[in-house]
Amino acid sequence: MFNRNRGLRRMAAIASISSLVAGCGVLSSDTPDDEEPIVVGTTSAPSTLDPAASWDSSWELFRNIYQTLLSYPVGATTPQPDAAESCAFSDDSNQVFRCELREGLKFSDGATLDAKAVKHSIDRIRKINVNGGPAGLLGSLERVQAPSEREVVFYLNKPDATFPFVLATPAMSIVAPDDYPADALREESGIVGSGPYALKSYDEGKTAELVRNGTYKGFAKPRNQAVTVRYFQESQPMVEALRGKEVDITYRGLAADDIIDLQSKTGSEDEIQLVEGTGTDISYLVFNPKDPWAGKKEVRRAIAQVIDRGAIAHKVYKDTVDPLYSMVPKGLTGHTTGFFDNYGEPSVAKAKQILTDAGITQKVPLTFWYTTDRYGSATAVEFKELERQLEASKLFDITLKSRPWKTYVAGYQKGEYPVFGRGWFPDFPDADNFIAPFVGKQNALGTPYEATQITNVLLPRSRRESDRGNVVREFEEAQEILVDDARLLPLWQGRQYVAASRDISGGERALDPSTIMMMWELSRKTSW
Repeated sequence: MFNRNRGLRRMAAIASISSLVAGCGVLSSDTPDDEEPIVVGTTSAPSTLDPAASWDSSWELFRNIYQTLLSYPVGATTPQPDAAESCAFSDDSNQVFRCELREGLKFSDGATLDAKAVKHSIDRIRKINVNGGPAGLLGSLERVQAPSEREVVFYLNKPDATFPFVLATPAMSIVAPDDYPADALREESGIVGSGPYALKSYDEGKTAELVRNGTYKGFAKPRNQAVTVRYFQESQPMVEALRGKEVDITYRGLAADDIIDLQSKTGSEDEIQLVEGTGTDISYLVFNPKDPWAGKKEVRRAIAQVIDRGAIAHKVYKDTVDPLYSMVPKGLTGHTTGFFDNYGEPSVAKAKQILTDAGITQKVPLTFWYTTDRYGSATAVEFKELERQLEASKLFDITLKSRPWKTYVAGYQKGEYPVFGRGWFPDFPDADNFIAPFVGKQNALGTPYEATQITNVLLPRSRRESDRGNVVREFEEAQEILVDDARLLPLWQGRQYVAASRDISGGERALDPSTIMMMWELSRKTSW
């Protein structure tokens, strides 16, 4: 059995992202803009270029090309104006939210960005209503009005102190009405946005070429002229490209072996710096309630009783992740250890008793699905370890299957998978965002989960409170329900690693509270 509190070995050569943001960083520099594109490597390719269809890591590209009313300047943990000049609730009940746009906003094609464009962008998300899409974020929105060219008013159907955080997500990107239909997804390739960059070219699954948008008006002050994003399916070729100076910086998808290798060489002759910080991304299993076996609560509880998270963290991820016993990660108000409190250490005997008490005496056959190209090359190894643990109990007969991300998403949205793996990078840094997206008739998983006590009582109550430190009890109660149902099974919480060439500055500033890279913060050093 592995220690669930095992910590990652700290290396003197590794700098903490949080400390670097607060003070002087090993990557910091006041370097002027450079014409040569900075090349960013990641394993997280977009699944779509239309914000109305995306509730996933497509947001990483969107944050840099589209614009939202609110966003996160460096160091901010609450949303600040971007396309907006100002935004605030105009009533005491947190139900009317007004924004005044900046003057002279334009899209990258020269079209005017006004309040009608904002209303169009939000309305089409709800009208198109993609299954598993971002419409689920707008459950508290009643209607949007644009009373003048620069004023937008959001009327909510219930108090919601988290609504500004929702508006700051890239799902709420402002799109040009002439280019993005009101009732259908955009079919044309490319992006028409108003963010710090324009999309010069896009080769799906391979590259995205970004060039500085001269018409952008917002808080960002780009430190480079252009960025090229290269998409990799696995960590090893991405790190090889970094070592070969084909890539300047990587920020998503580094495998544990590569992280350990980079740690061991940092500070030697290796020309790469590794920055580490606490992450809020999580990995979890989802059980389909319509499956004849996964739909049985006792089966889910038995699996929760067998799985050894510490072994996964240690054997698969070399302690570069931490075991997680709550859907709300450590570091956020509302975090608990509910699954450990209820199930304790992994126990085959207890799992067998759970099944026996339910009259289940045969081996339970289940198919576990995972994606091959979204969360890094360790995902396949992780699912092999899950298979090993469950079959070693002699209680389960596990079959593993996988698909590339785009077809994988379509499959779970259609309810094809009995059990499937998902990762979650938060939309915003609040416990609400680790519970609300997964419950209700419409959610980010495309798998209805009607937990009415959570959706009708606990979440609405918590959203009346602007001081998020005062809603601990609501989130604890919500997680007690999640633990009892075992429909969602948290596995681990990640850490953030940014590996960069020594001549790249800004890596420590570039991650926003949702761990999305603000690529305009990157630059090349002019001197040491």
